[in-house]
Amino acid sequence: MNGPRVLLGYSPDDRGDDALALAALVVRSAGGSLVVANVHPPPWPARGPGSVDAEWVAYLREESRSALDRAAARLAGTGAPEPTWRVHAHRGSGRGLIEIARDTAADLVVIGSAPRGRRGRIAIGSTADQLLHGSPVPVLLAPRGYAADPPGRLARMTVAYWRRPGAGGPLASAAAFAATNAVPLRLLTLVLRPPGLAARFRDADELMERQRIQAEDDLRDAAGLLGAAPRVERETAAGTGVAKALGAVDMLPGEVLACLSSHDGPLRKVFLGESSGKIVRAAPCPVLVLPRGPARRAAAAPDAKPTAKPHVR
Repeated sequence: MNGPRVLLGYSPDDRGDDALALAALVVRSAGGSLVVANVHPPPWPARGPGSVDAEWVAYLREESRSALDRAAARLAGTGAPEPTWRVHAHRGSGRGLIEIARDTAADLVVIGSAPRGRRGRIAIGSTADQLLHGSPVPVLLAPRGYAADPPGRLARMTVAYWRRPGAGGPLASAAAFAATNAVPLRLLTLVLRPPGLAARFRDADELMERQRIQAEDDLRDAAGLLGAAPRVERETAAGTGVAKALGAVDMLPGEVLACLSSHDGPLRKVFLGESSGKIVRAAPCPVLVLPRGPARRAAAAPDAKPTAKPHVR
């Protein structure tokens, strides 16, 4: 079976269910394989009575087993293929998922929003923060409440694009994601109007219009980089700040919004910058954060037969 290897970071709560609904949708759409992983804390490093240590390890394993049992029940009937199951001990759940992603040659990591987020929006908790500052593969985040009413299919990939050195690689990765999931591609540039611009510049409207025209030229050039790709839709949206500009953009049910990592971050890793962080928090749909650098070629799904039922390793 060909297709992307999708790693689902699952916790037995609403955010885990949101991520599961999104991961199942992607795997079903792209025809890839799924790994469901639960990361639990490691045993206490201090040496103690053997019975106490054994009880703590047994407790951690039982919690992970319960989490995977819940994931298996939630996956039933979604149409997703039988996954493989992984349990990993690490002090940081995001860093643990990075280790699993490397070990399984994952092409994509999917997680949910931190529980404090607004419904329909993404809040960045500790797991996301670790992934968004070091994952070697793209990270897809599900908004809070996504599992309550998931779309029947993915509908479109929108890429938040600004012209910058090295943007071609992530742009190609986004186009590949769109092609793999058989969805159209839209390039979007947010033209931001600083607060108080009219008070500082007599020709503020003319200045904004020049920025919009430049953005349209940049989008035309970016679409040209995709070569023989299907027709690419281009759009600009203006507003005072990222949230207002993005709020003026029409989003379809089943939309996925992609944004690029900061150009100050390390090559071939996700690194959330100031602008991309604002986009993640303002987006009303799942967000795909792409690593900086050349496009990563998606690997074929593993040939190994998936494990029949959840287990703890």
